[in-house]
This record gives sequence, structure tokens and C-alpha cells, in this order.
Amino acid sequence: MDSEKALELVKHGATLLFLDVPQHTLIGIDTQMFTVGPAFKGIKMIPPGIHFVFYSSSTRDGKEFSPTIGFFIDVAPSQVLVRKWNQQEEWLAKVSEEEEERYSQAVKSLEFDKHLGPYNLSQYGAWKHLSNYITKDVIEKFEPVGGEITVIYESAILKGGPKTEMERALDAQMKKSKSEASSSSSTEQPKGNRFYYTSIPRIIKHKGISGQELTSLNLDKTQLLESVLSKEYKASEDLLLGELQFSFVAFLMGQSLESFMQWKSLVSLLLGCTEAPFQTRSELFTKFIKVIYHQLKYGLQKESSGPEMGVLALLDDSWLASDSFLHLLCKDFFALVEEASVVDGDLLSWTRKFKELLESRLGWEFQKKSDVDGIYFDEDDEYAPVVEMLDESPGYYMAT
Repeated sequence: MDSEKALELVKHGATLLFLDVPQHTLIGIDTQMFTVGPAFKGIKMIPPGIHFVFYSSSTRDGKEFSPTIGFFIDVAPSQVLVRKWNQQEEWLAKVSEEEEERYSQAVKSLEFDKHLGPYNLSQYGAWKHLSNYITKDVIEKFEPVGGEITVIYESAILKGGPKTEMERALDAQMKKSKSEASSSSSTEQPKGNRFYYTSIPRIIKHKGISGQELTSLNLDKTQLLESVLSKEYKASEDLLLGELQFSFVAFLMGQSLESFMQWKSLVSLLLGCTEAPFQTRSELFTKFIKVIYHQLKYGLQKESSGPEMGVLALLDDSWLASDSFLHLLCKDFFALVEEASVVDGDLLSWTRKFKELLESRLGWEFQKKSDVDGIYFDEDDEYAPVVEMLDESPGYYMAT
């Protein structure tokens, strides 16, 4: 890049000014990671729009790292956001408006320019694929009070204990993070609150209908999807996709276990629909498959290594687990799309692309299912739905 173009990007791009950050601290923005050296004071040339900033403090030798703290930002052209390291509490604290204005003028006068690392614009496309439905409204709707995202304050989220290899790994990571945080500092860090995520029912309960009808409703989550879209998202498909992307970023970059569970709930809801992809919501499902394709394409990459990868949530090996919920749901969904008599061309194309990604990155196989009484299932599938009577009231059943 020639100097004239670089200067233009510096002046029109946003800047994150991070002051007094100790060496070896890991600071990330979107899909990029910086290791703080003696001259590092922030990041410049950031494209306007939505970004996710996250960081992890280090021991003096730079070999061990504390739990990640992250937050979403929405920056305007030429905006300067200033954070100063709180030495006692080991986190990036906001500065006063007067300080921010003073430092902003210094940044715009290029006084800090040689201390700012450039945003790698070649990776911006990957970030847009992970965040194109995340808006300012999405952030304000779902983020915790104060905006700080960290696993430290998440507890008792998995009622009854983690069920899969991934959930067990994340649960262990959370407990380890909380232990390290409490022993590393006696000073209280910024309080994290629960997210304001949408409540997604796992099953449909309904009195006054037969057990067969109730089982059918739970085998096909279309009615549940329509109900959630109407009541929780005001019929906005993009808001649902925004929450899906928000929760994935908060999970992968921010190490939030609660966010992983929300992402899982949304994915389970969508992949559990058998009518909506072909009848009423073809466009939504095409967009959904694109979103999850890019999420897993990034999350399962093997090329990166080094200490910075230790900051990202556990993903690669955990997806290989034999009890992965995603493998079971995808197997059903792929068969459904391939065998449909009428299917949207874009949905079919992206579904095949997503299937190829999972096969190539994870070595997953998606065998065709046997068909018994018109219901697809694996004979040894412990997740196959069954119907149980909840009480003695007629017509009140639960499909699980």
C-alpha cells in the first residue's frame, strides 16, 4: 500500500487507543490478534461499523493468560475510542469524556501513529461474513448490562451438568477460568450480567390435541419457529440471524458459555424444521445456511497456531465428538433437502456446500436413514424423539 493511501485510511478509519497495557497482553479485534509489545498503543485503520474487541492479560513471561474479556463496538469514520489499563483490576477501563477528547485530538494529529498497529484489511471480509446481521440494535438488545462479556461470571448455566464433549470441555474451561481469576486478583473486576437472549423452548407443549399431533409438532419445529419469530423477533428474520451471529462471536471470541448454549438453541430450532425450508421460509434458511457455513469455516480452521489461539474458545476437537448435537441435526437436515421434491436452488447449493465443509474439515459422514412409518431416524440414535405422558390429563404429552 502506498503512503498516500495508507494516510487516507488512517484519517478516515476508526482508532482504538489502548494506554498502559502490559507487555504480552493479547488484544484482539474481530478475527485478528495482537500481542502487546513495548511500543503498542492501539489499532488504527479500522473500517466503520460493528466490531468485537477482546483481550486477555498475561503472566510476566507471556506463557499463561487470564480469561478473556470482550465487548462489541459500533464505530464511526475517524472515531477514536480510548481505553486505559487498570493495573489493579487488569482490565481496560473507559476514560472520562475530557480525556477521550484530548487523546482523540492527539490521535488525529498523528502523535500516536507509530505506536498503532494497522487493522489487517485483508481479513475484513471474513469478519463481515461473521457479523453482517449484527447491528447496533442487535447489540443493545442482547448484550449484558455494561457490555462486558466474560466467562468469569457465568455459573449454573448448564442445569443438570454438561451433556456433550464440547459442553463438558467448556464447563471445565469456565471453572478453571473462575479459579484463576479469583486467585490472580483480590480486587473486584467489572461485574458481568446475564445476556438478554431470546428464550427458545426445546419442545412444544399443548393441551387438547392428540399425542400423535403433538409428536408431529415436535418432529417439525416449523410452528415453533413461526411462533418465536412473531412473538420474540417481531417477524424480523434478520434479527434472529443477528442473535445467531452475536451469540457465536460472544462464544468463540469472548469465551461465553451462555452464548454457546444460545447459539446451540437457535441452530437446533432452525435445523429442526422440516416444512419451513421449503414452504414458508426458503429465503431465511438460505441465509441461515450461509451464516452457519461461514461460522464453522472460520471456527474450524487449522492454520492458526501460537499463544493467541489459546484465547479462543474450545472448538476444533470438541466438534469431533460422537455425541455432537450438530452432527445429528445436520444428518437429518441434509437428507431432508436432498430428498425434497421441490427446493430453492440457492438453498440446495449452500446446503451441499455446508455438507462438503463438514465432511472435509471434520471427516463426518452423513449416511442415508431408514424410513419407518414415514419418520426418518437412526436405529441407534439416542436422540430420536419419543412421546411421554406428562400427567393424567388427556391429550397432554411431551415429545423429547
